[in-house]
This record gives sequence, structure tokens and C-alpha cells, in this order.
Amino acid sequence: MGLFASAKAVVIDAWSWLNYKPLYSDNLGMPNRRAFPEAHATWVPAADERRLAAYKMLTAYDNNQVAELTAFRDGEEARERREFGDPSMFVDTITSHVLGEEQTITVPGAENAGSDQTTPEAETAERIQTLLREWADEELLPMRLLQTERQAVRLGDGVYLLHWDADKQRVRVKTYDPGFYFPIIDEDSDGSDFPDRVHFAWELPEDKARRLPARLRRITYHLDWIRPRTANGVDRTGRPLRATVMTEPTEEQAAQPVLGQGDTLDANGSITRLYPWSEKPSYKTVYLTDATWELGDLKGPVDVDSLPMDKAHYATNGQGEVLDHLDLYQDFIPVIHVPNTVPEPGEHWGQSSLAKVLQVFDELSGSDTDSSRASATTGSPILAISGKALNSQQQYTAGPGMVFTLGEGGSITSVETSGNLAELRNHRKDLRDQAAATARIPAVALGTGDPAQFTSGYQLELALGPLDSLISGMRLARDHADRLLPKFVQRLFLAGQHPDWAGLPVLPAKLMRGAYTPTDKAAVLEEVVSARQAKLISLETAIRRLQDIGWPIEDAEDEIKRIDARSFEDARNLADALGNPDEVASFLGRQAPDEPEIPPVILPAAAVEQGGLEDAEQGVADGEQGSGGNTS
Repeated sequence: MGLFASAKAVVIDAWSWLNYKPLYSDNLGMPNRRAFPEAHATWVPAADERRLAAYKMLTAYDNNQVAELTAFRDGEEARERREFGDPSMFVDTITSHVLGEEQTITVPGAENAGSDQTTPEAETAERIQTLLREWADEELLPMRLLQTERQAVRLGDGVYLLHWDADKQRVRVKTYDPGFYFPIIDEDSDGSDFPDRVHFAWELPEDKARRLPARLRRITYHLDWIRPRTANGVDRTGRPLRATVMTEPTEEQAAQPVLGQGDTLDANGSITRLYPWSEKPSYKTVYLTDATWELGDLKGPVDVDSLPMDKAHYATNGQGEVLDHLDLYQDFIPVIHVPNTVPEPGEHWGQSSLAKVLQVFDELSGSDTDSSRASATTGSPILAISGKALNSQQQYTAGPGMVFTLGEGGSITSVETSGNLAELRNHRKDLRDQAAATARIPAVALGTGDPAQFTSGYQLELALGPLDSLISGMRLARDHADRLLPKFVQRLFLAGQHPDWAGLPVLPAKLMRGAYTPTDKAAVLEEVVSARQAKLISLETAIRRLQDIGWPIEDAEDEIKRIDARSFEDARNLADALGNPDEVASFLGRQAPDEPEIPPVILPAAAVEQGGLEDAEQGVADGEQGSGGNTS
């Protein structure tokens, strides 16, 4: 029994790649309490302790602070370790690749607007696409994407929160630290189903200036059954909360709950609501709660999902509504979880891009530390004095320009350490190559390779093969989030009753990510020109292919119109084929000239006098036949 009681517990879960660190995993598989006090807070669920500790450890790697954490266990000597930013470089590189050169919201069918085959559906798609892109510019969406993607790459997870801002009259996007994100996942869920209840929770430190104790803030989104209407109220202690609105009682009927705007009762007595983005009534809505607790009030076995509501202090929004189960009038939780990798079956969380490379980074840190120490001995060489010195009691200090006077038979020997430094540098290069291979980032993608070694685009494409598979899998994990983001934006604009969105449907849209690898533009251009000349591809396909490799073409349809406006040879062929000036003018983007009117025939006066009307008509006829005769 004693043998098994002292055995180290082996924990294999989504965070077990950190088990090799004693600081992270003790004999019971739990993180060090001194290094990770946040993970051991009383309100943190036990299932999230290792996740929060892993987030802190990964953040330390990104900020060159692993030595500070290690000092909690190994003492102050651990702070002497060098960290030169290799993990941060890997995170930045992978983030830039997974984002691509540019990010654009597209709506299928919008590309057909403005063409000859324009339909009302295409015009609507083009209108929604324009509104979404204008919103993205106002909301600084590329910056929000960069914030979330960097967290997803570094920590394994990223989180968006979307909400309607009544003051700014637009949808807002906020990026949350995944360490604040606590979804309540059903035990029967396979991990891919989005939870019906999501908490964002974090501690607020004590504010002595404002006389505020340490507190816990929790924001909750809960998808639940539609209930009767509520309004601001207070409890017996004067604490603000929301209370059910009741009708005035009468002699015939007691007071009854009031239904919300647009709500109806079905035959079973359940409340239903028809949302503008749905064709059939829904029984569900999302409730928002924003509350704060004093940490001293959290006693007993409670966690983030079971906090005592009688101790909560509710916040108030800009419209003066108490955020205590406030009905948001929407049937979806506006939270988007972005996993860095495709989760394992039954898992909700992604995996950090640093997970499989951390041990190599530890070796790199050790090599950097050794190189720093070796460089000190190389710059200030070790000297050994042998033989007889003039003054055996003298202490010698080496420095530039120093002269040592020795006695008979004395000598000075220098210990050469530059070779050791060179070997350490070579070892560091080998470790960086190992890290790049493990992370599937070729040296050319990191910027440490020699581009001259690739004589063609095909060789470069082969070298980037591991990166292609890496980014392909990461973008697959983000595909659902890239579709949810514009979908939620459309729904929230409709829920906010913005006038520009009145009467518009919710159409499928997607956040498209640009190219992430360098392209042999000359080879692609030659390929496009050859295919176009052989009439194997259309002009539209050729233009879009050039857009894909980074040509400065903003709108393919406009570019095609400008090309056609100067294609006079094609216009001549079109005129010969159709014989229709209007079609040719439309092809060139111009207006066909008006056809000249044929002037009426005016008979010469002399001919009428001499020969009469018949002779004049005969003369005109001869003239039209080109006889050259003079009708006069």
C-alpha cells in the first residue's frame, strides 16, 4: 500500500503534454500552487485547473518569463537562464500564415451583381456583402482577428463575443482571454455541440483607494425557455434586480404575467417568439447576467456555475436595465470559440502550436544560457601563470594593454574557449531546425532559410509542403467560426432594427483568408496566359487567378469591364457575328450612335421645266445608277 500511495499519478488529458515539467504536474498531477494560484481559486472548477495553469505557462514562454515561474520551485538560480524569444517568433509566424495576407467577407452570389445575368437575389447578396464589409472597416475587424488568432495559436483557444451596441448603433466584437471562458458542457455532448450556458469570469483585485474588496465578476449567457416579461425592481434589501411584470388584478381574474413584445402562447401554454431570421416560432431566448461577488462571500463548495445569487450585485447597462437575466431577444449565444486545432473526439479545446515544441525550447534556453557563459570566458580569456614570478603575492588582473612581468622561467598560458562557443552555436542551430521540423514550419517560412537555394517556384512549393498541411488543418478548425461570425453579425443587426438592414434576409457568408505562402507570380502568369490563349479558361477565371497570387485587382467585374472597353478587335468580331450595333456598344461600355436619317429626294427645278416630271425622274434614276450623265 505504501508503494502505491507514493507513486506518481499519470494524467493523460488535453494538457498532458506539459506533464514533463514538475512545476506543472506534481505527484497528483496538479499544478504548483505557488506558481499558479489563479488555477487553484475556490471558484475555479476542478476540471479547469490544469487548463488555466497551461495557459499561464504558455504565456510565460511567449513573454520570456519561464525562468520567473521556474524560480518558484528551483529557487532564484533559475532566473539566470536566458530566453531569447524563440517561442514568440514561432507564434507570430504561424499567426501570420493562418490569417493570410488579407481577410475579406464574401457572400455567394454577390459576384453576379452588375452583370447581364443580374437577378434580385444577386443584388441582395451584393448589398449584404457591402454592408458587412463596411461594418468590418468600422469595427477594425482585422485587428480583432489578429488578437484572437494570436491567442488561439499561443494558447490553443480563442474567443469572440459579439453584442449590439445601442449607442453606436452597430454590432461590436470583443476578444476575450480564453482563461476567462468557462463553458458549461453537457456530459452527453461530444465536445462539438456548443453549450447552452457560457460564463466569462475573472477576479478583480482589491482597490484600497475606492475601498473595494477583492471581487469576482461573472458575465453569463444562458440559452433557455422564453419567460414572461421582466422589468427593473429591487428586493427587500434594496438590491437592484429584475422582476416579472404582472397585470392589474380584477374581480374576475388575479394578476397574470405579461408576455414580452411579439410573444404568443401556443396550445400547450408555452411562450413562442418569431425571430426575423427564422421562418418558424422558437421557444428559446438568451438571457444576459452581469454580476459581481465579494470573494469573502464565497464560502463552501461553490464554483463558477454555482455561485450564490443572493450575494450577487448586478450591473446596469447604458439603457439603465439591470443585467439580471435580461432577455436579449435572440435565440443564439453570441460567443464564438476558435480552437487552434481540430479537437479530439469528445474534446472542446484546441491545442497550442507550441505544445509539441516546448521541450526543444527548453533545450534552446539551456543552450542560450551556456553560450552566454562561454562568451564571457571567450571575451575575457582564462590565463594561467606558471614558473617564478617577481612577486608571488601579487594578484594579476587581465585586461587590454596589460603587461605581466615574470621572473626567470615564468610563462603565461591562455585557455582557448572559442571552440566551445562555436560548438554551442552549432548546437543551437540544430535545435532551431529540430523545433521547426517538429512544428512543421520550414526554415524558408521562418525567414531563416536561404531563398537562393530555390531555383523555381516548384522547388519552393515542395519545401513548403509541411506548412501547407499545417495551415490546412488549422483553417479547417476555424472554418465553422469563419461562417458563424458574419452570420451572427447579420442577425444582431436585424435584432437591433438598424434601418440599413430592414427587410434583408440572413444569407450564408464567410470570412475568407488570403494566401499565406510566396507564389512564383511569373510562372502563374505564364500559365494563365497560355490557358487563356488556348481558350481553356474564361476571362473571369483568369482575373480571379491573378487576384489569388496578389495582383492589385480590387474588383474582378470592374477589371473585366475596363478590359472589354479597349478590346476593339473582339468588338469587331462581335459586330460581324451579330450585326447589332447596340450589342457591340454594350460590350465596349459605350452608347451606340443614332442611325442617320436618309434625306428626302429633291428634284432639280430645271429638269422639271424642260422635261417634265417623267424626264426628271428618269434623270434621277440614271444618276443613282452611276451613269455619270448630267440631269440638267
